[in-house]
Amino acid sequence: MRNSYALVTGATSGIGLEISRDLAKRGYNLILVARTSDKLNVISKELIGKFNIKCDYFSSDLTKISAPNEIYDFTKSNNYNIHVLVNNAGYALPNAFHKNSMEDEEKCLRILGISVIALTKKYINDMIANDGGKIMIVSSVAAFAPASSLQSLYGPVKTFMNRFSESLGYYNKYGITSTAVCPGYTVTNFHTASGVQKEMDSVPSFLKKSAKRIAQEGVDAMLKGKKVSVPTKTWKIIVFLLKVIPQSVFSLISGLLAPGRYDEV
Repeated sequence: MRNSYALVTGATSGIGLEISRDLAKRGYNLILVARTSDKLNVISKELIGKFNIKCDYFSSDLTKISAPNEIYDFTKSNNYNIHVLVNNAGYALPNAFHKNSMEDEEKCLRILGISVIALTKKYINDMIANDGGKIMIVSSVAAFAPASSLQSLYGPVKTFMNRFSESLGYYNKYGITSTAVCPGYTVTNFHTASGVQKEMDSVPSFLKKSAKRIAQEGVDAMLKGKKVSVPTKTWKIIVFLLKVIPQSVFSLISGLLAPGRYDEV
């Protein structure tokens, strides 16, 4: 497809940056989206120079209701055909539910959920017209875990995102697939930015995986059209156990798997 691009949100750090690099390595042209223009500019030049692809970027804050329309208008005005949409941007609030303001909750819900739906809604009609496309929604193992005392809305939103991604399976007849990628603990700046680095530091090292590995397995799954991907064998086993063991048993090992996240508030 002429001027075919992959669009990645949250592309300047962590899993989003590694997904961008992985797609560039595979020869995909890219549109990078994040809040900071300076970082976007640096990464764009890096990918162009290293992988000889086309790469453009758009600075946008997805907590704002206007952001999805602005991103879509940018790509349309430049005749960029978005064949791959990676909904990766996200963060979590550090405190217990009663300590967060409603404004903060709404902003977090917008970036984790509403912006994902809005961008998908924008681009899916173009994908239908172009006879296909690939969608990735970066979710989390939290979607399968019991509700926690910290970041109380994060897991439920990720469960919702998994179900939303699943519903997009009805567009398979148009050549469109959607993959929910559900990583466990990943070594990025996410936990520092979300205010839970102390809890992350307490997690056993064998549970922590690199963003590069998560990105590679996630992109592989998306390109194969898988509905759900839980990267790494370690987390596949844990998700299986989360589905079959009673919650009372999980509470006994929650201190190991999720330090601080099941403490009393």
